[in-house]
Amino acid sequence: MTQTVLYITPDRKEERRNPTMYKILKSTDQGLDELELEHLEKGYWLDIVAPSVEELQEIAAATKIQMDFLSAALDEEEKSRIEVEDDQILILVDIPFLRSNKDYDTLPLGIVVTEEGIATICLEPNAVTADFGTHNSKMFSTFKKTRFLFQILYKSATLYLKYIRIIIRRTDELEIHLRQSMENSELFNLLDLQKSLTYFSTSLRSNSIVLERLLRLRNATQSQHLIKVYEEDEDLLDDVIIEYKQAVEMVEMYSHILNSMMEVFASIISNNLNLVMKFLASVTIILAIPTLISGLWGMNVPVPFAENPFGFLIVISLAACIAIGTAFLLWKKRMF
Repeated sequence: MTQTVLYITPDRKEERRNPTMYKILKSTDQGLDELELEHLEKGYWLDIVAPSVEELQEIAAATKIQMDFLSAALDEEEKSRIEVEDDQILILVDIPFLRSNKDYDTLPLGIVVTEEGIATICLEPNAVTADFGTHNSKMFSTFKKTRFLFQILYKSATLYLKYIRIIIRRTDELEIHLRQSMENSELFNLLDLQKSLTYFSTSLRSNSIVLERLLRLRNATQSQHLIKVYEEDEDLLDDVIIEYKQAVEMVEMYSHILNSMMEVFASIISNNLNLVMKFLASVTIILAIPTLISGLWGMNVPVPFAENPFGFLIVISLAACIAIGTAFLLWKKRMF
């Protein structure tokens, strides 16, 4: 069955890069069914992207989800956390995000679990929720909310690892180019990758805290009816934790490597500048000797060799010999 995405034109002042949209899906034996907001059924998945205030109000009225939970992920600076209130749980995590200019960043993804279904909210279309659709509808079930939650978290962790490996490959390529020639564009690209790893590191640490809280929450009496961890879900949860730990370790390791690379290249640039300055200083000294001698013999006073027909050649030879001798001494002192 075809997965339908409902586009709604928002009535708002600010402009958005992406059209506002949400989709409501429900797993069946045949795949995925689409639902209307007015006719929700138990076991639904509501995926919301860049909603307007009016849409949030309509969704809150139809699903009974608190407005604070729906709007939490719409703040780019929102921190990862878990909130439990009444019969709803908000899991807010940061997910990796690839911008159009090939820079990597993170965005909050809100996951709200209720007795009736599960909802995901994000500011931008993202690769995490986009991976769940008709092409792999047999791999997940919107009815199994806890397992579906773990699958979303697992997809986020694997996406972190994927982007980290891409950053590593790009870093290696930039290192090769920088070894051949120091170009500002390459250094700026290296700086962008360093910033991306910094964003990843901060977000992964916050997500790890959320996972620890989630582990404690599954045994809490107030949330056991919402987060039911079955035996087949335990392995998936373990995989999520392992993937996040691996991502944290990789980010920390390559952040240190990238920081060291930036320091090394900064030292190389400074050293190259010193070499250029040494060379220019040596050339200035060598050129100053003929200038000094010609200035002395050019004064309007009696000077040696003034009456000698070979005086000019003698002065030139003297200046050349002193300049060559000075150049030799500077070369011995590795000034060249």
